Amino acid sequence: MRTTSSITVGRAAELAMLGGALAAARQRAGGAVFLLGEAGIGKSRLAGECAYHAYGLGLPVLRGRGSSTGTVTPFRPLIEALSSRFRAAGPPTDPELAPYRPALARLVPEWRDAAPAAGAGAYPETVVELAEALLRLLAVLGRDQGCVLLLEDLHDTDAETVAVLEYLVDNLAGLPVLLLATLRAEPGPALELVRAAERRRAATVAELPPLPPAEVTALAAAILEDATGELPAPLVEHLVERGDGCPYLVEELLSDLLDRGVLRRAEDGRWQLADGSRPGVPSTIVRSWGHRIDQLDPQVRELLLTAATLGSRFSVTTVQLITGYDDRTLFSHLRSASEANVIVPDGSAPDRYAFRHALTADAVTAALAPAERAALARRAARSIVRADPELADERRQLVASLLLLSGDRAGAAVHFAEAGRRVLEAGAAGSAVVLLERAHELAADTERACVTELLLPALAESGQLDRAFELVRTLPPVPPSATAAPGPGSGPGSGPGSGEGRGPLPTPAVERRIELHTRLAWAAVMAERGPDAVAQVSAARALTAGRPRPEQDAALAVVEGHLALLPDHTPGPVDSGDDRDHETTSPTAARLAEAERRARRAAEVAERAGLPVVACQAWQLLALLSREQGFDAADACLERMLAVAEANALPVWRVEAMLRLGANAFMRTGDGTRLERAREAAAGLGAIVLTQTLDGLLAMNAVMRGDWHTARTTVDRCLDATARLHNLAAHRYLLLSSATLAAHLGRTREMEHELARFRQAGGEESFLTPLRYGLCRAVGALLAEDRPGARAELAAGLAWEEEHPSVFYLAGRHGLHPLLEVVEGHWDRAALDRAAAAPAAELAWNRQFLRFADAVLLGREGRPAEAARALADTGPGAASFPLAHHLALRLAAETALADGWGDPVAWLRTAEEYFHQLEVQPVAAACRTLLRRAGASVAQHRGGRDAVPAGLRTCGVTVREYEVLVLLADRPGNQELARKLSISPRTVEKHLASLLAKTGHPDRAALCALATELRTGS
Repeated sequence: MRTTSSITVGRAAELAMLGGALAAARQRAGGAVFLLGEAGIGKSRLAGECAYHAYGLGLPVLRGRGSSTGTVTPFRPLIEALSSRFRAAGPPTDPELAPYRPALARLVPEWRDAAPAAGAGAYPETVVELAEALLRLLAVLGRDQGCVLLLEDLHDTDAETVAVLEYLVDNLAGLPVLLLATLRAEPGPALELVRAAERRRAATVAELPPLPPAEVTALAAAILEDATGELPAPLVEHLVERGDGCPYLVEELLSDLLDRGVLRRAEDGRWQLADGSRPGVPSTIVRSWGHRIDQLDPQVRELLLTAATLGSRFSVTTVQLITGYDDRTLFSHLRSASEANVIVPDGSAPDRYAFRHALTADAVTAALAPAERAALARRAARSIVRADPELADERRQLVASLLLLSGDRAGAAVHFAEAGRRVLEAGAAGSAVVLLERAHELAADTERACVTELLLPALAESGQLDRAFELVRTLPPVPPSATAAPGPGSGPGSGPGSGEGRGPLPTPAVERRIELHTRLAWAAVMAERGPDAVAQVSAARALTAGRPRPEQDAALAVVEGHLALLPDHTPGPVDSGDDRDHETTSPTAARLAEAERRARRAAEVAERAGLPVVACQAWQLLALLSREQGFDAADACLERMLAVAEANALPVWRVEAMLRLGANAFMRTGDGTRLERAREAAAGLGAIVLTQTLDGLLAMNAVMRGDWHTARTTVDRCLDATARLHNLAAHRYLLLSSATLAAHLGRTREMEHELARFRQAGGEESFLTPLRYGLCRAVGALLAEDRPGARAELAAGLAWEEEHPSVFYLAGRHGLHPLLEVVEGHWDRAALDRAAAAPAAELAWNRQFLRFADAVLLGREGRPAEAARALADTGPGAASFPLAHHLALRLAAETALADGWGDPVAWLRTAEEYFHQLEVQPVAAACRTLLRRAGASVAQHRGGRDAVPAGLRTCGVTVREYEVLVLLADRPGNQELARKLSISPRTVEKHLASLLAKTGHPDRAALCALATELRTGS
């Protein structure tokens, strides 16, 4: 009879908690629940009850589980979960998921676009990007009434899945999603995740205790379908004593008693023990399973022992490789094992079976003698290698586990190392670390150094730089005469050595060690860890003995070039790679010039040597360094970078090149079109981090263009997402954009608040410091009419740039600062000419300020006509950068009043109107003060002023004057105008005289014609 309960016993509190979590998810109050407990305690049963309840409510349920074979497959539970939902339904079609489909395609390959854009290639998204994509997918699925992501056996899951779940746990609040997961309390990353989430109250953790005696009795009654309520007391004592409150063990104990005929149902329906005596107790569940397996056909027994050696879940194909059975025989034996209630079909894949419980497989293998178990594992490993020498997919890890079980630690190390290398190539650095750490622990002393060399890049790519730099110091020195690394065919696990597909690990060699130190140096410099980068570059150069091959020198030169740009990097001999430069520490400019020279040589060498990534790195560095020569030179470098990326299908570098070309184009012209195209390319690629970087640039673009709504919308849409993804660079830039937006709107308190957030994110220790001074705080001070404060902020920015290399050219040095110095009388023509000669002077933002400064100097030099023409040339800036244009107009008008040139009254009225509309009252008030000083009329900002056309407002036409003008279209007399407006005829005459003076029209007839034009819209 069936020995499982049809009801859940003893878990009322847990069921109520899960019901509440489901209800909360339906109300957009999502969260995470972890069910923790030993094997067989009932975790899966509770999760199944929750899933059944969710199905009944109409909620989508995505269900997956960790591997139980010991293999490490990145994202396996998540792949199963998405497949369980979308295998039949196909990919989601919601437009808002379009940017995330490329990332989600890593979990469901069928979702990949059939024809990617030319040169796009495949984007290796980060785990955090994938987690954000999954979060968006779950939010869409649960939009109507909530959804459930159910993941079981997380103690057997991979590092990438744990990282994704950590992200989900921290970001489910406010979403209609319930994450429900089960795991054993076994040490590992999954348990660490659960405990950390519990400590910060980000998840609910329910630890399932053993069932008390009363619940064990109720469970037994449910299994036996006992309606009498009177189970034999010796039976209950036996179940309580031997079952330890574990539902699975209680079920197995009852199954054993029933199989042996010790427990029977009497004619009256009561359960009885044979002869009314206490049953003999099997010493262990293992013995019970051994007895049950022995009752089966020998070939079925052999199949089950083989399958149990593979784990609690197994592939039919793998079992067939080991046993050699044909299809008919194999499936006949599988059917017999299933009918014996030992195994069941596994719903995760058509060719998989699972033992009825994880403990079942353990019990089956534990029944074997150790020597027999080792021999079985060895035979299985050999059979798999013989049938599949390439050992694709999970089989290499399976062979490694079997060899370890057989006692061959060195053989297992080789296969774990090769599996880790392959996983790292696929982009799953976290899983690669797990596999390579296993290999490192198991490897023979003669092979451990080679495994370490495989492990170090994985640690670096997974962000474990501290561990990487600690481990690299343990590597033994490499003799200079060591040979180069063997070719791909002699790598780990590629040969048939020892009968299990094992070849000797390659001997550590100078060439490979140099490449290793270079990779670690690149990781360090990208993380702005200057001392670590220097140490790795030094180690690499020491191994070259001063004679690096050109391609080695190229890769190192790129790292050293980026070192030269680090804000706090102190130059040293390693920076140049040339003994001639070692005598003294070069100043910043000379150091950057040397870095540029060597980067250019590196780019040429990398392209000749077929190293496209190094070439892209070099061209990107050159684009930054070449800006001092002019932006044509910088763009030429970026165009070459783009060409190399497209020719070699490097999608990330292609978008990087597009991003930088777009940024340069905006700075040069004020046009953000190329930035928009770059963002489309990044989004189409699924490059979420790059897309966020572009969003930051576009937000600042919008601020500078005076598109306040777009700037605010972009910041609000992206800021939280960049924080979730720990995209610190984009997060800081968005915070600075938000602060600059507040500054350009004259909102000082809001600016300070945003700058405080910028500071908390480490912004003041970043490359963005000059922009904080010049583009944000200095402009804010000018809008508060605090000119000394603005000059102080600009001076602070200039001082920072003197001490640190800077890649930003809109921070004031080349534009706003020269204008202020000219206006204040501190700069003469020679000083301005020097500023205008810099390549950055041609950037649109800077150019407008320099043209205003030129006009001011011309006026001061007694050349009024030239001054007026120079100021007229600033007109295009009004369209591209309206705030900057009107601020400069206000500054120039003041000097024009003093020096007697141009039309300062008109300029002040234009500026006053703009800043009044922007509600920047200090500047608007200053303009009105200057107008009064000039003896000009000052506009009164009464209600209805928005109805006055902008051209008339600029002329100073008031609301009342405009009311008079509009009525002139009907050509009334003064008396009629006075009656309609409830004013005196004398007042009408004054308004008409003012209109003639302000508009420049010759007479009343001309005003009537103007009024007619306004009415008809012509």
